[in-house]
Amino acid sequence: MIRYKLYQNNNERSSQYKKWYARAVCEETIDVAGLARHMSEHNSPYSAGVIHGVLKDMIACTKELVLDGKNVKLDDLAIFSAGLTTRPADSAKEFSASANIRNVHLRARPTGTLRSVVLTREARIRQFGEYSVETKVETTV
Repeated sequence: MIRYKLYQNNNERSSQYKKWYARAVCEETIDVAGLARHMSEHNSPYSAGVIHGVLKDMIACTKELVLDGKNVKLDDLAIFSAGLTTRPADSAKEFSASANIRNVHLRARPTGTLRSVVLTREARIRQFGEYSVETKVETTV
């Protein structure tokens, strides 16, 4: 179940000023150990410890391969690759990696059953809580 909260655009310079939108709410973050425990509870012959070890190795190997310039595709999850954030140069001759490449980041493009069209079709959505404006009450002491 995906829960959402409503929020109002209060940016006066926006063409969507005062319009209402929904934001997904996350109540919990599951780490690799938690994912391993969850997976082991799905009638798996493998313990949470074994699964945790395999996942940690997968993460390390994915990093190694991405840093080697390869894409890593985990079917029905994502294709992981490296991306660059760069500063412009006036010409190709003036471009240098040390001066113009600001950072390397991880890109993840969803594949298979995690593509947006599939998630949208299969998701159940519910409002997390009613929108309310809290009013400040001034007290005199």
